[in-house]
Amino acid sequence: MPQTDFSSDLQAIGSIDAVPVILSMVKHITGMRFAAVARVTESKWIACAVDDSIDFGLLPGGELVLESTICHEIRQHHQPVIFGHASQHPLFSTHHTPKTYGLESYISIPIIKADGEFFGTLCAIDSVPANLDDSAIEKTLTLFAQLIAMSLDTQGHLHATKTALADANEMGRLREQFIAVLGHDLRTPLSAIRMSADLLDSKVEDKRSRTLLSAIRTSSVRMGVLIENILDFARGRLGSGIPVQRKLVDDLQQTLRQTLEEIQVAYPQAKFIDSLEVPAGVYCDPLRISQLLSNLLGNAVTHGSTAEPIVLKAFAEGDEIVISLTNQGTPIPPALMPLLFEPFSRSEAGQRHEGLGLGLYIAGQIANAHNGTLSVTSDRETGTCFVARFPARFKWV
Repeated sequence: MPQTDFSSDLQAIGSIDAVPVILSMVKHITGMRFAAVARVTESKWIACAVDDSIDFGLLPGGELVLESTICHEIRQHHQPVIFGHASQHPLFSTHHTPKTYGLESYISIPIIKADGEFFGTLCAIDSVPANLDDSAIEKTLTLFAQLIAMSLDTQGHLHATKTALADANEMGRLREQFIAVLGHDLRTPLSAIRMSADLLDSKVEDKRSRTLLSAIRTSSVRMGVLIENILDFARGRLGSGIPVQRKLVDDLQQTLRQTLEEIQVAYPQAKFIDSLEVPAGVYCDPLRISQLLSNLLGNAVTHGSTAEPIVLKAFAEGDEIVISLTNQGTPIPPALMPLLFEPFSRSEAGQRHEGLGLGLYIAGQIANAHNGTLSVTSDRETGTCFVARFPARFKWV
């Protein structure tokens, strides 16, 4: 296909550090005084790199009339052309190219990329005869041409990879900015819904209205959790991670109990057994630890069996605070375990779905922000158990 802009080809050849050395070696091996790498298309012959000791007058970017070159023919048959004494050659003594440019010796090797595309030629010329009968000359120059082709292929792959990476990064940046804006915009109407529910609480008395009011509150709680997860995801991805504000807390146990009670109100059908024995003086961000527990509880309610109770334990073990949550039900498939704490990770088809798949990711990030860990085990005998551990400083009283 016709091409008019060869700047990318010039840049590609110019960026291959080995090309100047290759051209110098071509001159040394052949004894000829001009060597070049040419880009050859169906309409153009362009010099991309030149090593000229005969003042031929051609510089990188210089152009020859395509039909006046032998490279035009090589582009069609993809075979090397070599002759050392044109005026005595049975074919090239009458060929127009040696006559046009005053050539006696000539060698040109096709440069063909891995996909079969003909890029151009590696060539050498001189106005005096040269001994090119040694087969090692053609073999060596063929290797040089293959090296150039491989370098061009590598550049193409690298450029494609960089372009794809840039596109992916931009897509991710836009997606995460969109999520952050969406989360902020959802907070305002949600606040209005909650305020309206609070106002109605003192005015409605019939059972049906209070049932609807309870449903509104439950839905608003779930929506609030979703929004906070969205915002935390955006903060974690666009910033340096989920922020925490750690301090010495004497009432973490009460915070955890309040979190459990909120979930019990939002999910009245769920059964819970709890054992909370957290000491005073825990160094943590209590709001974030509450969020971690809320996300784990929500996950257990969503994916666990409603026939069996969810067991919550929180206690001190050595220098760590341990929060464990166990639910019964279908075990997590082994194939999903490595992806469980990734954003937008969802359970397999057939299970109940709620949320965006951010809850466990956020919980894991909160544990990490406390220099802790969040792990999971799952089997049919013992159930699915999430365990959060983080170091704590204690103020024993």
